Amino acid sequence: MAGKTRFEMIKERHSKTYLQALKQGKVDPQIESLCSFIEKTENYYTSSSCSGRIMFLEKTGEKKKENNFHRRWHRTITKEELIEGINEKAKGTLWFKLEPFILHIGCANLENANTILECMKKAGVKRGGIIVAEKEKFIIELQGTGRMEFIAKEKNKQLPTNEYLEKALETANPLLEKNYERLEKLEKEFRKKLN
Repeated sequence: MAGKTRFEMIKERHSKTYLQALKQGKVDPQIESLCSFIEKTENYYTSSSCSGRIMFLEKTGEKKKENNFHRRWHRTITKEELIEGINEKAKGTLWFKLEPFILHIGCANLENANTILECMKKAGVKRGGIIVAEKEKFIIELQGTGRMEFIAKEKNKQLPTNEYLEKALETANPLLEKNYERLEKLEKEFRKKLN
């Protein structure tokens, strides 16, 4: 029996990681169906994903490891949850953030990568491209576009008024809903084209 190809070994490793994350409840519910479908295909795998979220990010320095999730929701939220989140004590600078989905898909070859890009266009996803192109290792990054961020608290002092925060949320929640709708469209396109 011939040995496994580079792609097969990479896919196997990522499949194990994904199935473990799924078992531990670490996969966002809104992207689970899409990632589970990709995991079962022959020529594709997901290496990382996030369905999109609203959060308060606490920054205590410039480096990524100096950032902590103060509060994070992978769904639309209520004004009460928002105000409760900002009222909690924070050590660093608190940022309100809305981030769209991000998805990394590994492909066996360039033809498979182009199929993903074709699905992306049909689903109306505007940001995406090949970020790694090597023998038997093509990785595509897809991203949503709805995004928002501003400083909400500094030295434990709230900067925007509650009224401003609530107004921002009236924009953020619909953007997040559109983001999840786009993910559903992407999954429909993938199910038509990928095998």
